[in-house]
Amino acid sequence: MNGQVSNGTAVADAGTGREAILRAARRAFAFRPYAEVTMRGIAADAGVSASLIVKHFGTKEGLFNTIADFGPAADQLLAAPLDTLGRHLVLTLVRHRRAQQGDPLLRVVFSLGNDDERTLLRERFREQVTERLAALLPGHDRTLRAELIAGQLLGLGATLSLHRSGAGALATPERLADLYAPALQRLVTG
Repeated sequence: MNGQVSNGTAVADAGTGREAILRAARRAFAFRPYAEVTMRGIAADAGVSASLIVKHFGTKEGLFNTIADFGPAADQLLAAPLDTLGRHLVLTLVRHRRAQQGDPLLRVVFSLGNDDERTLLRERFREQVTERLAALLPGHDRTLRAELIAGQLLGLGATLSLHRSGAGALATPERLADLYAPALQRLVTG
C-alpha cells in the first residue's frame, strides 16, 4: 500500500485509493452491464473499503458519472500546439496507458451496459473529445477529420490492449509516436 506512516500505522494515500477505485470502476463498467456492477465488487478489486468509494463518489451513479467523464482525458490529449498535436496524442495515450494501467478513451468501445449507458458514454465522448478536437482543427472537413483521429486513437488503444505482450509493449512511447503520429498529424493539419 502506498501511504504515509502515522503512529506506526500505514495510512492509504487518498490519491492512490481514489485512483485504484477509478481503475477498478473503469474495468467493471467497461466489461459488465451497469446493473451487474456493485460497489463491493469495485472495492474488492481496488483493494479498498466500499465506504471509501461512498466517501469519494457518493453513489454508484456518481462513480459511473465520473467514469463517463472524458473531459480530463481530453484536456491532456489536446494540450499541444496543432503543429505537434499528432505526436502529442500518441505519446499522451501511450504514457497514460502505462502509468494508469488503462486507456483513457477505450472504455467507450468496450462498454457492455444497456443502451442508455452506452448512449451516454458515446454522447459524452463525442462532446468532450471529438467535438472539442474538431473545434481546434483548421480547414475543411473538421468534424470528419476529428472523428477519424478519434478512431485512430481508439484503434491504437485496442491494438495495444489486444497485444499486451507484443511489440507495442516493448516499444518506447517515442518509437510508437514515430510510427503512428504522422498519419494523425496529416489529419490534424488537413
